[in-house]
Amino acid sequence: MKKTTILSEARSYAAITFGLVIYSFGVTAFLIPHKIVGGGVTGISTIIYFLTGETIPVGASYFLINTLLVGIAIKILGPKFGIKTIYAVLINSTLLSLFQAHIHEPLLDDRFMSTIIAGILCGVGVGISLINGGSTAGTDIVAMIINKYRNISPGKVIMYLDVVIIGSSYMLSWSFQDLIFGYVQMGVLSYTIDMVFTGRMQSVQFFIFSEKYDQVANSITRDLNRGVTVLDCQGWYSGAARKMLVVVARKGEMQGIMRVTKQVDPDAFLTMNTVMGVYGKGFDTLRT
Repeated sequence: MKKTTILSEARSYAAITFGLVIYSFGVTAFLIPHKIVGGGVTGISTIIYFLTGETIPVGASYFLINTLLVGIAIKILGPKFGIKTIYAVLINSTLLSLFQAHIHEPLLDDRFMSTIIAGILCGVGVGISLINGGSTAGTDIVAMIINKYRNISPGKVIMYLDVVIIGSSYMLSWSFQDLIFGYVQMGVLSYTIDMVFTGRMQSVQFFIFSEKYDQVANSITRDLNRGVTVLDCQGWYSGAARKMLVVVARKGEMQGIMRVTKQVDPDAFLTMNTVMGVYGKGFDTLRT
């Protein structure tokens, strides 16, 4: 295995771990102490925890349930995803158990604010795990399977699946207020996942006008490894024939393209637009 591949995998696992820390902290510090049930396998585990008189820790039932679901991820999403899912299940089970053992009181007394904060933290954690090829398993597995074949946001898939899980938590206290808090957390989590997940997919489109268009194009393709399209155009006021460069790149490459263009031609005229859903070589795979 090449050194760059090893480093890339190490960063991926580190990011997944960081996401799971955020997720498990949000659940154990803001939801469980208030007896608010979220979605996913964690929500099911929370219901089991309270139905058994708080004798079965959330981390334990979370581990057992996900062990049964991991086989699905390995078979459909491939061994690489399966390995990361197994890793995520082990780490998240451990984190949930550790946090729950040390956090017995809610960090905030306000239940509504705790719900919002938990939704944000859990959404960020799940989003970070998803974009690095991992998962918190459970409903995330179903979301990633659908997203593999269809252009449907994982956040919406998870939201639909979690409606039933949160609805079943009504049996714990027979309180509509608790049910509403659960759905609020679900909505915030779903929105946050989409923000994290689609934010990574955002791309930028440049229109570059330069007398040194050939040098700018060469620098972009050589230094940044991005394709460039050259179009013939004409200035309406001057009537002069011009060349326009069209470049589509990831948002993280934006500064590099601007830097290269300025170095070659400080007088270049450049426009930039944010675009979503760029599919093809060097970007995302088009799924029908």
